[in-house]
Amino acid sequence: MKISILKELRSDETRVAASPETVKKFVDLGFNISIEKNAGACASFSDSEYKAAGASIRASAAATIKGADVVLKVQRPMIAGEKKNELAAFSKGQILICQMNVLSDSKFVLAMAKAGITGYAMELMPRITRAQSMDILSSQSNLAGYKAVLDSTIHYGRALPMMMTAAGTVPPARIFVMGVGVAGLQAIATAKRLGSIVTATDVRPATKEQVESLGGKFIAVENQEFRKAQTAGGYAKEMSADYKRKQSRLISDHITKQDIVICTALIPGRPAPKLVSDAMLKIMKPGSVVIDLAVEAGGNCAGSKLGQIIKYNGVTIVGYDNVPGRLPEEASKLFSRNLFNFLAPFFDKKMNKLVFDPKDEIIEGVKVTENGAVVHPTLKRKLNRKSSSRKTSSNIKRKKIVPAAKQKTISKRQVRRSKNVVKGA
Repeated sequence: MKISILKELRSDETRVAASPETVKKFVDLGFNISIEKNAGACASFSDSEYKAAGASIRASAAATIKGADVVLKVQRPMIAGEKKNELAAFSKGQILICQMNVLSDSKFVLAMAKAGITGYAMELMPRITRAQSMDILSSQSNLAGYKAVLDSTIHYGRALPMMMTAAGTVPPARIFVMGVGVAGLQAIATAKRLGSIVTATDVRPATKEQVESLGGKFIAVENQEFRKAQTAGGYAKEMSADYKRKQSRLISDHITKQDIVICTALIPGRPAPKLVSDAMLKIMKPGSVVIDLAVEAGGNCAGSKLGQIIKYNGVTIVGYDNVPGRLPEEASKLFSRNLFNFLAPFFDKKMNKLVFDPKDEIIEGVKVTENGAVVHPTLKRKLNRKSSSRKTSSNIKRKKIVPAAKQKTISKRQVRRSKNVVKGA
């Protein structure tokens, strides 16, 4: 079987979907690996390293994809109307495995189905024990949480740990982490190692113990709704307007004392919840820093903008895009291991091919398209709702609106006709 690895074309993407380490593992299993020239350059992986691991180097994306059974990427291929139509080089029946953001990108899903590609979206990996080593969201978020703290030190004009000097004492920085997922927990751990006073908040009750185990203090409105604010998959639920008001008041009081705020809260398939409002930004201390890791999904902070650093009322708001890509070598190593760990259990050495069990919980969770159709249950429902909504909207537009005055005339005529019919009988 042939696996192809493509070079990422997006300007902000520095990662690659295979490292020399995972290439060697694939080759040892019996795969043939081809890699597009300079695919790993931004992650410090040279073509010579890939060759030494057993891969062949191809001059272009088209040459790399040709004859491939499986194509691996970090981010989904671009389609018609974007910078370059990468999907056009694919052949019907090929398997594509990458991060696709399918819950918010139905246009790509439909294009992939139309092209006859079997797509596996790695961001949909189920949160089960068996799939932990395959979870790209966890591996990349871990690095993002760590990097967020380091990025905050660049924009924060004071020191993080307490320092006792002959000239006086330097107080420790106060860091507030909003959203205690994988990125949030890593941010807490990193901030504590650097000597900061750390507090954190989340709507999920299970996170309280996790925050305290890392030496942080938990901040939240702990009412009845809070105790039920977690999905079966471990994600945060959307909270009621009443809870949001109470939580907002608590956070407003707390945020005035903070030096650095790190926002990490995300809800799969939905815009990021707004946690830091304009009013909160106005009462934060001058020189404070907000790092918004959710900026690609709309942002947790009211003033954040994708790919920009904003100054607002003396507060620096940082909205870096693709934060894991700011650590390209380690991010690529972890991402490529996730991909290898996903494929290896389904490779049958005797048959020399991948055998995906359609009833396997992992495959059911990540398979998006197959044989020209969208097969993921959640996406099928979502697309059907959109289709029904468009039809309803179209029918409303086509429906003739009869003026009220004319409606009365029609009604009188109908009455007269009805009386005549009765008389005739």
